[in-house]
Amino acid sequence: MLQIGDKTFASRLLLGTGKYPSFQVQKEAVNVSEAEILTFAVRRMNIFDAKEPNLLEELDLKKYTLLPNTAGAKTAEEAVRIARLAKASELCDMIKVEIIGCDKTLLPDPFETMKASKLLLEEGFTVLTYTSDDVVLARQLEEAGVHAVMPGASPIGSGQGVVNPLNLQFIIEQSNVPVIVDAGIGAASDASYAMELGADGILLNTAVSGAGDPVKMAKAMKLAVESGRLSYEAGRIPKKTYATKSSPDTAMIE
Repeated sequence: MLQIGDKTFASRLLLGTGKYPSFQVQKEAVNVSEAEILTFAVRRMNIFDAKEPNLLEELDLKKYTLLPNTAGAKTAEEAVRIARLAKASELCDMIKVEIIGCDKTLLPDPFETMKASKLLLEEGFTVLTYTSDDVVLARQLEEAGVHAVMPGASPIGSGQGVVNPLNLQFIIEQSNVPVIVDAGIGAASDASYAMELGADGILLNTAVSGAGDPVKMAKAMKLAVESGRLSYEAGRIPKKTYATKSSPDTAMIE
């Protein structure tokens, strides 16, 4: 089970709700993924006006925990304001802190991210913080009290997969809160690899919504996360330079 703050989840796949070709495809993809946490950008949705299109309106929201995010924020103050807006709508007390510091790479601003995380923790939010794969920053965010650290596997929407497995491994080894790999996942093999390294969960959007068949990819991601976790828990054999016989030398027929 995945424990985030005081909430427990059976699925370790967190799914974004944006950029699907249609509401129907989105609904089917969410269903087959069996994700229990759905994330969305508060700034890109009118959550108060019932007349406005809402990407979540086709879903039975009683089945899910919603994870609003602060995408679009450039400062801690903006992120806090967005989080308060989400909380005022009574969607959830969980928030994904995302503050972009570079428009080209979409990498997060570490200083504003830390500031916003601390402010929202003081206000009683369950804080999940999107960050780079900076090992020291990840540790400092945990020390500040965040409920989950969310390092990017590679730049947002790039589909490059895990480009720095060593840093990701370091973050996982030192963490006592969930490490949820967020951003850059492109294929099911990327998700499985991240989970095999010991990640507690995967958050993705474009890898599913932008796939040729989003519904099939959603199912593939579900299975990849599950198999990667099982592989990690089972413990892989060590890598060796030379071959090792799979059959014993004793009791051989002469």
